[in-house]
Amino acid sequence: MFLNTASPRRSFSIPININLHGARRRQTRSQRGEAEGARSQMPTSSVGEERAILLGFTMMAFSVLMFFVVGITTVKPYIDSCWEQASCVLTQTDILEEWVDCRGVSTVPCLTVTVSVTGSNESAFLQFDEDSVFLPNECFYLPKCQLDRKGLQDEVQKVEKWVDNQLKNSSACFSDQKGHPNHIILNRKYTLQRVLFGLLWPCLMLGGGSLLVGLVKLTQCLVWYQVC
Repeated sequence: MFLNTASPRRSFSIPININLHGARRRQTRSQRGEAEGARSQMPTSSVGEERAILLGFTMMAFSVLMFFVVGITTVKPYIDSCWEQASCVLTQTDILEEWVDCRGVSTVPCLTVTVSVTGSNESAFLQFDEDSVFLPNECFYLPKCQLDRKGLQDEVQKVEKWVDNQLKNSSACFSDQKGHPNHIILNRKYTLQRVLFGLLWPCLMLGGGSLLVGLVKLTQCLVWYQVC
């Protein structure tokens, strides 16, 4: 009587292979489930955060545009300005007989003011500010265009009396002997205070936009760190 010793080994090989395949499948499924769970737990950017970031970048973009505008209209004229403070004495005020054309609508009287710088024998026309120097006439004051000639005359005479009272003694003024030797200005339009005030709002907008974007990004980083 012969015993078949090979048959038991063959009978046990099939279930062992099945068990190994099943274990591998369960392990693969569990790994996939863990990966999907980890992905589902990862925080996503909300609509509010995206809008806040967009608002921050928009504020920074507008601040750059404001820097450009302020630089052209205020900073550049201040840097190019060579007006130095001086002391002036009133020499003469005169209302010209020939009125000046006002935009083709009417004519207005022209008040000219002549002053001399203290310590100098030369006289120059007094202008109100830097922009008035570039006007085609030498008028210190021109009233607004209107058809009432009597009202225009009275208005210019009031300004003439004010100039006589303000400049009858030595008063502060500004001169530019190199660039504009024939002109003196009473007030400086482009000052350091005006430049700083003009740059204040772009700086605040740039800082606010950067702070807003930074806070949103910091919040997202903290949430991701807690999840991981």
